[in-house]
Amino acid sequence: MNTMIYYSFSLLFLSVLVLVLGMIKPKWILIWVENPGRLPITMISMVLFMIFAVMFGEGNKQLKQEKEKEQATQQITKPANEVPDLH
Repeated sequence: MNTMIYYSFSLLFLSVLVLVLGMIKPKWILIWVENPGRLPITMISMVLFMIFAVMFGEGNKQLKQEKEKEQATQQITKPANEVPDLH
């Protein structure tokens, strides 16, 4: 599997973690802000989720291209006079 897909799932986990912890206690995430609200936590989590979606989509696109390239090379190396197996 593609490493970009693995990293995207890590980012998804981080996004959910930031959202859950930030909704419970926003100070845990925004430690530098004196009186943090929940709206910035939601925005941060949404941005992380959007980055996850883009990374996951690009990873799947790369994986599909690799599979197509592999199938193309297998078709090239297959002899033309070979009789297909009908079983």
